[in-house]
Amino acid sequence: MTSKLGADPYGHGSAALKGDPDYREATVAGAFVVYYINAAVLVVTAVRIVH
Repeated sequence: MTSKLGADPYGHGSAALKGDPDYREATVAGAFVVYYINAAVLVVTAVRIVH
């Protein structure tokens, strides 16, 4: 996931949330991910909820 979002955080079918182009949501490897894009931060954290 980090290699996909890290290489192109605005791509991979992601969409802006709340009108902020740096606040994104995407589905990657079956996980729904909400994230902020910031050049100073190089961390991607995801939680997969299984029910």
